[in-house]
Amino acid sequence: MPGGRLTQQERQQIALGLADGLAYAEIARRLDRPTSTITREVMRNGGPTAYRADLAHRATERRAHRRRRPAPRGAQAPPQAHGRDTEAVREYEETLTTVFIQTGTPKMMARVMACLCVSDTGSLTASELVRRLQVSPASISKAVAFLDSQGLVRRERDESRRERYVIDDDVWYQSMIASARGTLQVAETARQGVGVLGAGTPAAERLESIARFLDFISESIVRAADQAREVLHTAPATPRDGVE
Repeated sequence: MPGGRLTQQERQQIALGLADGLAYAEIARRLDRPTSTITREVMRNGGPTAYRADLAHRATERRAHRRRRPAPRGAQAPPQAHGRDTEAVREYEETLTTVFIQTGTPKMMARVMACLCVSDTGSLTASELVRRLQVSPASISKAVAFLDSQGLVRRERDESRRERYVIDDDVWYQSMIASARGTLQVAETARQGVGVLGAGTPAAERLESIARFLDFISESIVRAADQAREVLHTAPATPRDGVE
């Protein structure tokens, strides 16, 4: 199995494979590469619908150039815990950031979310985020304000009274509930249009169909989130002595 970075020709084959609707595993098999390599390559460079071989190749060259440049004093990445491969963690964080961006999260906000997700504590202070992401405090402040408004992070004070930004299972639950509320609001607004446009007219029927669909989606999201929270937050029962 060949090693090393993907070549421009391989990236062109990836683009052709995606255009033909091939699965990542099939593209990997044709290139004699691990499926994980193809998945990372595509997700880091726009995803399956926006992947471009030439742009991906140039982006990889830019990243390699940045790595070769000497890091400014104080910008060295902290050593990884649990014996993790620093480069592998960094690449994974980039991949996760790209996935968040593809779901509609702005870039800086996506970087903060990914950074929080890969931290063992799931919480970081503003100064820690500034140091890890090498951006200004103002950028972090703006990103956190957006994520907080979307229910994607929560704020808490630690023992030193420093504000920490947290991402955990409850944050994801609250985010899903907020999403359901937003969907329900769109449904209610669509239904208001039925009276304005006249019941039975094509436009009103369209809006009523939208409202019914979004009602169902909103209810399904809340139900699924509640069920998942109950299952995942319930500790497994401890078997009694002699009972399996």
